[in-house]
Amino acid sequence: MHKGGAYDGPVPKLTRADAAQAVRNPLAFIAARWTPTQRTVQRATMSAVVMTVVIVMTGGAVRLTGSGLGCPTWPKCTDESLTATSAMGFHGAIEFGNRMLTYVLCAAVGWAIIAARSQKPWRRSLTRLGWTQFWVVMGNAVLGGIVVLVGLNPYTVAAHFILTTALLTIAVVMWQRSREGDGAPRPLVGTSIKQLVWVMAAASGALIAVGTVVTGAGPHAGDSSDVKRMPLDWETVAKAHAVLAWVVVTLAFALWFVLKAVDAPRGPLHRTRDLFLILLAQGVLGYVQYFTDLPEILVGLHMLGSALVWIGVLRVVLSLRERPEPAVDLPAQADPELSSV
Repeated sequence: MHKGGAYDGPVPKLTRADAAQAVRNPLAFIAARWTPTQRTVQRATMSAVVMTVVIVMTGGAVRLTGSGLGCPTWPKCTDESLTATSAMGFHGAIEFGNRMLTYVLCAAVGWAIIAARSQKPWRRSLTRLGWTQFWVVMGNAVLGGIVVLVGLNPYTVAAHFILTTALLTIAVVMWQRSREGDGAPRPLVGTSIKQLVWVMAAASGALIAVGTVVTGAGPHAGDSSDVKRMPLDWETVAKAHAVLAWVVVTLAFALWFVLKAVDAPRGPLHRTRDLFLILLAQGVLGYVQYFTDLPEILVGLHMLGSALVWIGVLRVVLSLRERPEPAVDLPAQADPELSSV
């Protein structure tokens, strides 16, 4: 049995005017005929987050298996073939598979855009976040092609990862916004706590940026041939990375202690606790991989940890305020005694 608002009549036939409208504005055409549930919109935005993390992992697998030039050109895999060939072996399959996953990411982002556009009422800000993701994916695809064409130059590889982190940022923000209303943000903590959080977020951003330098100077060049590395002492940069990690861990613990002391709402407190635990696990993993000469599997897990740390930081930042549904002005009710006169 359908509840209110469901359509029980026959499915309308697609007229020539409908087809023309679908061609001119397919999103509006779909939105006029489909209203997703709130849970569907949340799942759509979450799928974009998950696929971005998957791309981080598969990109790491490309580098750690030495498959960065498995497809030696772009946008085709070779000068003669769009796809990888059997003669290219394992490395070609890994690199081409990573390229194909970009289309899956585009599909996830597209689903998020369609779901946000079809939601009633239409939340324009949510749709814009979806389109921002789409254009970042397109830009990063072009940058990925440049990375291949310049022979895995470490500076372009670092920029490729930073842009993926920017994509992850937008995806997480869109997911969070899909779970909120469109009312004005209402702070849940004081100014001093917000300042501490922003310092921690800045330190976390620096930690990720220095991590790309560790990669660019380190031994995993992404290809079995001689690939140029950043002209820096790898161990010195790794130690600077570790110092920054301890700074972030200390800030996260200090934030949790302050939130606990002031009896802050559960949202910020729990998000900070989660981040602290992720940071501890990531720190242990980092030290283990350093002292075991960077085995590929641990480096890959450390890349996953980097994405999870950044998601944790973003969730802390976004937990500092709430966005309730905007108040709706209802018409004044008539006095029943006066109306009976």
